[in-house]
Amino acid sequence: MTFNQLKEAALRQFALNGYEGTSLSSLANEVGIKKQSIYTYFKSKEELFVYSFNESLSRELYFIEHFFKGTNRTLPLEKLLYRFLIEYLDRYDSNFNTSFFIRTSFFPPQHLRELIVRDSYQLTNNLEHLLETLFKENELLLHSQFSADTATAAYLTILDGLFVEMLYGGRSERLEKRISSTWDVFWQGINGGKRA
Repeated sequence: MTFNQLKEAALRQFALNGYEGTSLSSLANEVGIKKQSIYTYFKSKEELFVYSFNESLSRELYFIEHFFKGTNRTLPLEKLLYRFLIEYLDRYDSNFNTSFFIRTSFFPPQHLRELIVRDSYQLTNNLEHLLETLFKENELLLHSQFSADTATAAYLTILDGLFVEMLYGGRSERLEKRISSTWDVFWQGINGGKRA
């Protein structure tokens, strides 16, 4: 039980305070153990951080796979893509796993940067593949000027931009305006007024 408590406490504290702002002492206090007991499970704070990141990556990959291959799959493309933006931003706002993963992907500890960036690309590549497949399946909805990979790149750029806004400003009126404005321009641009 202590191992699971430690994992969840680490995820929460790393999400809120980052690598530098989280101490093994504060984690031990939260779990109700001595700091030395952490070394039963992890050799160092760095090892615990990397473990937490890998766990969060697995959970995020599962969320994305489940979202695009689950019941949402029956939605029209426009609704599906918009819902994913909103649900993923909501997840960032309410789920320590997502906030930890996004924060760490954008702002990795310098000494772990190479590892974090490399592993973060697993999620990016997976999402890119899912989106390209969707756009190819719905090619008739795309303006003839845009290919599936162009639409995918534009969509991912919007998602990244919205996460940056979340990282700096949280869920705000400014973010909501950016979501609606960006979405309208994106969808009308790639769709060219075609109907489903």
